[in-house]
Amino acid sequence: MTAPSPVIPAPPADLPRTLGQLRAAGHAYRTVKQELRDNLLARMRSGADRFPGIVGYDDTVLPEVERALLAGHDMVLLGERGQGKTRLIRSLVGLLDEWTPVIAGSVLNEHPLHPLTPGSRALVAEAGDDLPVGWLHRSMRYGEKLATPDTSVGDLIGDVDPIRIAEGRTLGDPETIHFGLVPRTNRGVFAVNELPDLAERIQVALLNVLEERDIQVRGYQLRLPLDLFLVASANPEDYTNRGRIITPLKDRFGAEVRTHYPLELDLELALIRQEADLVAEVPEHVLEVLARFARAVRESPSVDPRSGVSARFAIAAAETVAAAALRRAGLLVAAERPAGVRPEAPVARVGDAVSVTSTLRGKVEFESGEEGREVEILGHLLRAATAETFRARLAGLDLSGFTALVDEDAVVETGELVGSAELLRQVGTVPGLAKALDRLGLGDAPSPEQAAAGVEFVLEGLHLTRRLGKDVTDSGRTRYGGRA
Repeated sequence: MTAPSPVIPAPPADLPRTLGQLRAAGHAYRTVKQELRDNLLARMRSGADRFPGIVGYDDTVLPEVERALLAGHDMVLLGERGQGKTRLIRSLVGLLDEWTPVIAGSVLNEHPLHPLTPGSRALVAEAGDDLPVGWLHRSMRYGEKLATPDTSVGDLIGDVDPIRIAEGRTLGDPETIHFGLVPRTNRGVFAVNELPDLAERIQVALLNVLEERDIQVRGYQLRLPLDLFLVASANPEDYTNRGRIITPLKDRFGAEVRTHYPLELDLELALIRQEADLVAEVPEHVLEVLARFARAVRESPSVDPRSGVSARFAIAAAETVAAAALRRAGLLVAAERPAGVRPEAPVARVGDAVSVTSTLRGKVEFESGEEGREVEILGHLLRAATAETFRARLAGLDLSGFTALVDEDAVVETGELVGSAELLRQVGTVPGLAKALDRLGLGDAPSPEQAAAGVEFVLEGLHLTRRLGKDVTDSGRTRYGGRA
């Protein structure tokens, strides 16, 4: 399986079109690893971003990756699920030259100055400087295979093509071989995802590719000096404990790089902002709750640490909360709004996060003794994350105006389908509200929906810090009021 590639632009018109023109332009052949090294150094010297879109690895993982690239080492990335291993691997393609010359029609992307197969060598000798030259975009120089138990040597390396045999060619003819994914990614980057899941007998097929750079197919010994940068990903539990990567193969990787989840809350938030496709506005304090929630789930003793909690958990949580806000805006139809009140804009509130505990529990592997308590555990961790965010954002602020707003008989009612106008009408003018909204990053002139999101967060925070009572009705509405 190859990674999806963007629309490929046409090669610039001024690029050489024959071998003679290529030589006259002073083009020099470089291996893939030399390309990666030279282009990485160029970006370092210019201060350009070396790995766009990679968050949280600047001081830990990326220096190790850069050392591996500069050393010309094939590498394996070890890390639990959802740590961005595949994203990092695919970003390596950006360090290749944008365009590289190939022998036109070559299955193995052979360089005109460095042909590999007997057929291509004969073609170069016959055509000479008139040899047609094609140009390959770097996005087409990436191959990827998800290791599955049914992967065969033919998939990776190649097999005899029965159609070519039927055409009358002999078994000794190298042209009868149909090359697999690895040789077809010659002069590029090839990735094997979840390498431990590859059957051990299939892993053996990669030994010569990594070290001797030749391949063997059905008894053929083809001396094809493949030009590849090979990188693999693996779960460290599989890699170190189960021993499912054969020792000779482990020995042939020059670098072993351990990935991790975001170490700081700010990095977790940056990752959510970058990756989440939000269909509604999600205020910063709600995103912070979700980021703290994801980190709390990872650290919980009730969750299996060996499987990890993917970064996709927090991203999906943010998208779910945004969807809940959009659903509320869609259900608050015109017939239910007072005359002259504009339509409800979709803005997420902290109460929208409750749905996450049930919809995303399948993304978490719990310890064996926690069956049946999954939603309860996630609900507790979500409340703890909300309380932590409340203290971090509003510590030291006088919120007595909110506690004085309700007494034994008065309540403020909110919920999934309570509009912002209704919620703000119940609250009215509250001393300290402007300062609270400012602390939450909602600005001096928030919209009614943003103000309602801030009010609901303050009420929930006061409840979680035992300063306000809370009750959930049978209809799903939440009532804040009275003593905790």
